[in-house]
Amino acid sequence: MYCNRRKFLAASVMAGVGTSMGLKAAAADPVSYPGSKASLPSLEGRKVLFTYGGWDGHEPEQSVDLLKPWMEREGALVEAHNSLDPYSDKRYMDGIDLVIQIFTMSEITPEQEKGLLDAVEQGTGIAGWHGGLCDSFRQNVAYQFMTGGQWVAHPGGVIDYSVQVVDRDDPVTRGLEEFHMHSEQYYMHVDPNIKVLATTTFNAEHASWISGCTMPVVWKKMYGKGRVFYTSLGHVMKDFEVPEALEILKRGIRWASASKYEEPEPWKNPVY
Repeated sequence: MYCNRRKFLAASVMAGVGTSMGLKAAAADPVSYPGSKASLPSLEGRKVLFTYGGWDGHEPEQSVDLLKPWMEREGALVEAHNSLDPYSDKRYMDGIDLVIQIFTMSEITPEQEKGLLDAVEQGTGIAGWHGGLCDSFRQNVAYQFMTGGQWVAHPGGVIDYSVQVVDRDDPVTRGLEEFHMHSEQYYMHVDPNIKVLATTTFNAEHASWISGCTMPVVWKKMYGKGRVFYTSLGHVMKDFEVPEALEILKRGIRWASASKYEEPEPWKNPVY
């Protein structure tokens, strides 16, 4: 069995001594944007489960090194596990406010999948990025129903492309402008019920038949009572040296952490 609440607190304090996996965590947010924290929940006291593993090319260990110290500075109580085993422990999952997951091209057992989906449906938030959330378990359509999308291609591999902020009122993207990435431009199968915050547009260079296609990059959604946040940015941790990419991820994590403490956001904002 995993930690009860008292053990969770103790484990989190010990974990704060440091995870040294090679990537230096940013000492502070690199840029201050309008709305960086306004209207966004605090991570103070939030109980966070950070699961990491799967394909090493997406740098799951380095992502823990980048984000865990930041969340702890924000006041979160974070446990990192390099397995999916905690998902099948209902008592443990009932005490979690937020799951952050980076597991790419992996497998999940029926018990683990049910445990995760049940927890989110009952109000545990979940946040993730790139293939760590939306190319995790290719055979599990119920899981994909929860996340709101599944990667299917990145034409051209690592290329230059731009990201357009399309919702300037949402606190996750407020104050941000168009920015540029040198990374994988994700082409995805997407749930039409997501709230799209940022998009990218494909050209004809690598796949002529998708020229002009506009694809969601950042979105929010609900799954039952649980808040779900996703950004397709972040193939490797160097991508988060783009200030806007890191800022969006941090804000999305804050937003997703509040499922159990704030009312669901009512929206009907289809883009299709």
